[in-house]
Amino acid sequence: MQILLWVVLPYVCAAVFILGHIWRYRYDKFGWTTRSSQSYENRLLRWGSPMFHLGILMVIAGHVVGLLIPREWLYAIGISEEIYHIGATVLGTFAAVLTLAGLAILVFRRRTVPAVFLATTVMDKIMYVFLGATLLFGTLATVVHQVFGPGFRYRETISPWMREMIIFRPRPELMLEVPLLFQLHVITACLLFALWPFTRLVHVFSAPVGYLFRPYIVYRSRDEHRGAQVPKRGWDPVEAPDPQRLRRP
Repeated sequence: MQILLWVVLPYVCAAVFILGHIWRYRYDKFGWTTRSSQSYENRLLRWGSPMFHLGILMVIAGHVVGLLIPREWLYAIGISEEIYHIGATVLGTFAAVLTLAGLAILVFRRRTVPAVFLATTVMDKIMYVFLGATLLFGTLATVVHQVFGPGFRYRETISPWMREMIIFRPRPELMLEVPLLFQLHVITACLLFALWPFTRLVHVFSAPVGYLFRPYIVYRSRDEHRGAQVPKRGWDPVEAPDPQRLRRP
């Protein structure tokens, strides 16, 4: 079971994540979008979207520092274990609460606004379930073990497990003593990454670089009287010649 959960599952999800994005970009470029619903409702979106996106960026930054950067590197620049623990706990809890609150607003909006609900696909609903579960388990693990508990040193277990998986030297034994909430957080995160290429989350890897180099688009109004000045004709009418000027002297 430990090989299945901590070796096979992460590698399968990573392969689906990479190959799924390649397939999606090749065969579904027009579907590579968030399918924005801003035109349907903007009041709740104005609050939920900034909260969720700011919170999730903080969460990603915290995971990069906590999982991928060895603690010895942080010690070298003067960040002790105590300073890191306080910063990770305080900022991590704030980021988690902000992200969950934003996600709750977005889900409430999607469920209660009829036009937005009709634009919600089955994959959207599945994605929200796994995204919410991943955030919820991570938040519970932080609150139970880091805030109110004695503190779990995940940089001695989960972090080296992650780094060893990246360089293809799996060590599943590192995950055996990890608390259940952290294990559930990792498992749901892996499943979320497997679903990622087939949901609206693909827009994370989109950048409007082409807008900087595309040619100008000229828009012409069909309203002839638009503007302060009377539009000029593109040609002058041909009039009959003056008979007086045609007479010979």
